Amino acid sequence: MKRKDFLTKSALLSVSVISATSVFGVVSKNISIDKTIKLGVIGTGDRGSGLISILNGIEGIDVVAVCDVLDFRLKNGLQKTNNKAKTYINYKDLLSDKEIDAVLIATPFNTHAQIAMDAVDAGKHVYCEKTMAKGLKEIQVLVSKVSNSKLIFQTGHQYHSSRLYKHIVELIKSGEIGEIANFECQWNRNGNWRRSVSDPALERVINWRMYKEYSGGLVAELCSHQIDFVSWVLKENPKKIMGTGGINFWKDGRETYDNIHLLYEYPSGVKATFECLTNNSLNDYQIKVQGSKGTIVIGTEEAWIYYENFGKKELSDVDGVSGATSNYSNAQGKRININHIDPSKQALIDFRDSIINNKQPISNLYTGAHTAIAVQMSLDAMYNNTIEYWKEAYNF
Repeated sequence: MKRKDFLTKSALLSVSVISATSVFGVVSKNISIDKTIKLGVIGTGDRGSGLISILNGIEGIDVVAVCDVLDFRLKNGLQKTNNKAKTYINYKDLLSDKEIDAVLIATPFNTHAQIAMDAVDAGKHVYCEKTMAKGLKEIQVLVSKVSNSKLIFQTGHQYHSSRLYKHIVELIKSGEIGEIANFECQWNRNGNWRRSVSDPALERVINWRMYKEYSGGLVAELCSHQIDFVSWVLKENPKKIMGTGGINFWKDGRETYDNIHLLYEYPSGVKATFECLTNNSLNDYQIKVQGSKGTIVIGTEEAWIYYENFGKKELSDVDGVSGATSNYSNAQGKRININHIDPSKQALIDFRDSIINNKQPISNLYTGAHTAIAVQMSLDAMYNNTIEYWKEAYNF
């Protein structure tokens, strides 16, 4: 097999399908609190290597192996471990290493399910980067496989581990901003989202996010975090999803959209919008949670609360006749202060603690699966110009 064919087939392996069932068991390999967890990282691209740097600062977990099909990325991952880790090109060889207790999967989206299932078969705990799996059948198969094991599985929606976000969820549930009416979510950037490619044969391996076969595009890579958050707050999965998008700016051969716009309706009647642009970065990442008593505006690591001004109505020039009040920006926002650390670091600490304490993580198999299903429904709604409805079969 030619090297470029090997690289492409290894990096972009297809996911096989089997049948599905339910619940977590108990962790098979108990790890004492004073033992260091030996971790293997599968996929040492930008995200995987970045997480290795974070892991270097976390006690009780040690990266002992790295794996990637691209030589330069494998070397980069090794360097991040201070050249201490074993290196592998084939992830199955890494999984055969009996020293390894757990793996972190940071590979292209379409490979997550198969690698995670193989890891479970090898008896490894799994931290799987978002989005958990691509395609409804693959999601169901992975849920069946993991739920019938005795292993910890954490999905890499790091904001689900953020103590700031946890505090905000508790504030909302306490009624601080009243009855929830709406969510407005965006993650806007100004850039083509491409990585440079020295060898044209590696285009689809390196820029896999641009191609539908391997990627869920902006929905899977960005929106999924905010989709996960809304379901966390509401304790509901979307009832109905509509969406649109297109390739309207970066006409460079990509297949996944360069702008997306989604509308979700939940069983409670709450609506949520999700937007991603790649040619305008105003307000960058933001979630607005709008309630009858106020609005919470959330960034990646900070948040503000704006209370509705019931005491004195401030009439706007345009709507003065109808008596409508001005928007929240005229109110005095209060910063929400809570001690917290980088969400990705917190997520990895939570993974370590879940293994040590034999406890299901907050961002787990089921939250990950439900978000992955919503992502797939969103893609179907946009690509097929349909309205997608949640099915009973999705309620694991």
